[in-house]
Order: sequence, then C-alpha cells, then structure tokens
Amino acid sequence: MKAIRIPEANVIETLEVEEPQLESAGEVKVKIKRVGICGSDMHIYHGTNPLATYPRIVGHEVAGEIIEIGSDVTRVKVGDHVVIEPITYCGECYACKSGRPNVCKEVSVFGVHEDGGMREFVTLPEKQVHPIDPEIDWDEAVMAEPYTIGAQATWRGDVQEGQTVFIQGAGPIGITVLKMAKIRGAKVIISDFTNERLEFAKANGADYTINPQEEDIKTRINEITNDEGANVVIDAVGVPQTFELAVEVASPAGNVVTLGFNETPSSIAMMHITKKELTIAGSRLQTNQFGKIVELLNSKQLTHNGLVTHRFHIDQVQEAFDFIEKNPDKVRKAVIEFE
Repeated sequence: MKAIRIPEANVIETLEVEEPQLESAGEVKVKIKRVGICGSDMHIYHGTNPLATYPRIVGHEVAGEIIEIGSDVTRVKVGDHVVIEPITYCGECYACKSGRPNVCKEVSVFGVHEDGGMREFVTLPEKQVHPIDPEIDWDEAVMAEPYTIGAQATWRGDVQEGQTVFIQGAGPIGITVLKMAKIRGAKVIISDFTNERLEFAKANGADYTINPQEEDIKTRINEITNDEGANVVIDAVGVPQTFELAVEVASPAGNVVTLGFNETPSSIAMMHITKKELTIAGSRLQTNQFGKIVELLNSKQLTHNGLVTHRFHIDQVQEAFDFIEKNPDKVRKAVIEFE
C-alpha cells in the first residue's frame, strides 16, 4: 500500500509499505478516504514542530471506512464510516485521572509521535474510531478533528450564551472556534490581517471583523462592548504579541485561551491579570469532544461551508504541500483524497 512519510525536514517521500493487519481482538482496520493537511503537518514538514519525531507518516485529520474488525469489537461494524480520534494516553497519571487525557504525561498523537493516517489503510483500537452518518460527505467528515479543537477552546474558555468572544486569527482553526462559539450562543468578534479571511468569517457567523492594519483592535473592541472588553478571548494565532493583546482586551472576570506552542516569552504585566481577575487557560487537542462533534455533523449543524478549498490525490502530496506553502492566503483547508 502507499504511505506518505516525512523522513526529515523538507523531504516528503511516497513509500510502498506492507498493509497492516489486525493484531488484537479489540482493533479495527480502516480504509482511508480523506486526510486533512493541518498547520502542524506543515510544521513537521519544515522541521518546526517541537513535538514531532522523525521519520513520520503524518496525518491526524482522518476519515475512512471500516473494512475489518476484531472479535471483541462491538461499537462499530464493517462498512461503517468513521472519523479517527488521534490521541492515546496512559490512563494512570494525574492528568488522565483528572479527566484530561489530552495532556497525559505520555500522550501520543497519531501523525505526530506515531505514524498517522496518510496511508491507504490503518489499524487502531476500537476506542479511537467514531462512527458517522454515511450520508455525510467525506469532505465534511474529515473536518471532525479540527472541529474538536474549536470545541475544546470554547470549553476551556467556558463560552456562554450572550457573551462576547474575541477570536484572534481567521485561519482554519479560528474558523472552527468561531463555529463552536456561535453554536454556544455567543456574539463573536474576529481579527485577521487578510480581508478575504474576514469575509469568509463573516459568512460563517462572525458578528464583527477587525483588520489590525486598518483599525486599532483595542479601540474597536471597546466600541463594540461599550468599554467592557471581550468576555472570552481565544488566541488562535499564538505569538507573544497576540497573547499580550488578549490579556489587555479581556473584560473583568474574563477568560483568555491560548492555542499556541510558541516558545518565545510574552511580556505581560501581572496587574492586568490580577486587577481584572482573569482566568488564563491553555487549550491542547481535545477532551471528550468527538461525540459532540459527530452529533453536530450528523445533524448538519456543522458544515465546512467552503472551509475545504483544495483537494489533492494521494499521488499529488508533494504538490499539495508546495501549493499550501506558496499560497497561504488561498488555502483554507486542503485535503488528500484516496479514491
């Protein structure tokens, strides 16, 4: 079978590898149909993902069809369409026992720490697959994992109906956060340097958009909120400047959520946090969000609505990565097709 592997930074290779077979009674075998290319995959390709190991078959946004099941499998059957939950964990550490296996001390992410879904077939424990309505298009199904990131961020920010949420960054993850914040009933402000992205955000429910090159963010948020500030600020950009701004524009008693892995320190005065009694939260991967997202996809409350902009066959993977790298403003989400 074909597999796409990154053996080292800036190198992609297509391999012929042995097709995997079930190794335990609790496993399932999945024929891959779609794999989304995520920003973290691009970072692995460029050697800038601090968590990845090499060589690595990438791909953690994955949808496919069950073609074989072990004798102990009960939740899914052959022929089911599924999305893949890309994390495994120990179940014994403090984080796991606290219901937060996404930050397990031994967490392993499919396509980052272990070989992922950019291959024709995979075998996985039953608990890592979630059945989805077969009427849902594969391009919709493959967005399940990105939506869980948005669901996690809004959960970590405790977004409530009627609140004002400010999202920094209208890229793919910012849009998933936007969709989940609107489902929770919030009013949403979103910022980005690209007007096309802001127009897309507006079409997907954003109440207000801000281009920082055209207007001052703090001034505009104060206008919108009558000088209160945003009740929840979610930073989907993840650089020191956006984190610092998040703390400044958050309302008293507000929540700030960051999704970034930037290792550069931010300069934040404690006064902002203490005076407003802010809650600062990180958001990584997801905690028990797949069931909720599958329900929203099945009921068509979540649709990509143009978020998937480009499709490439598995034989065009190098072309796909090159295109994304050269055209960041044109690509919202690119997916690899296996048909």
